[in-house]
Amino acid sequence: MKLLHIDTSILGANSVSRQIAGAVVDRLRQANPGLEVSTHDLAAEPLAHLSLSNLPSDHPIAASMGGAQDERAASQSALDAFLAADVVVIGAPMYNFTIPSQLKAWIDCILIPGKTFQYGPEGVKGLAGGKRVIIAISRGGLYGPGAPAAAAEHLETYLRTVFGFIGVADLEIIVAEGIQMGPEHRSKAVEAALRAATELRAA
Repeated sequence: MKLLHIDTSILGANSVSRQIAGAVVDRLRQANPGLEVSTHDLAAEPLAHLSLSNLPSDHPIAASMGGAQDERAASQSALDAFLAADVVVIGAPMYNFTIPSQLKAWIDCILIPGKTFQYGPEGVKGLAGGKRVIIAISRGGLYGPGAPAAAAEHLETYLRTVFGFIGVADLEIIVAEGIQMGPEHRSKAVEAALRAATELRAA
């Protein structure tokens, strides 16, 4: 079984989303000794933002757009790694009410017609429904259901839309929020999220 671990926070060792995603990967490693893990740190090794010249080679219009092969290599590699993974673990901090731009660049590499979704007479069909996707979210304030700022939450809602579009309807999401609301609140939020990571089903 293959696991793809994606980190996106720019905060390094101080990142809550990295801490939680790491705990998720550790939990699955312990439960599955033969698990093959590959990691892509999008903050350290960012992908180029979407352009016609760096579309993955598998994109239907890539061949007609020109561009050097090496410009497409990184985006194609990101797509290949996603397609090969049985499990995907993503650390996703909220930046300015939504996902980091590094994560958006990665998403643009994996939403490819004919590979992860396709259109037909009845509309769109997701092609990645066999994957298990676990997302570790960190938010500085309170944006959950019922919170005064809930309408400003465009990270979890966006990721649910993206993965639902490609067929992954049952996302597993762990959230630590309010982490900028003081040390005590941060500690409790992280502790609860780490506990949730250890309680994830093995496979």
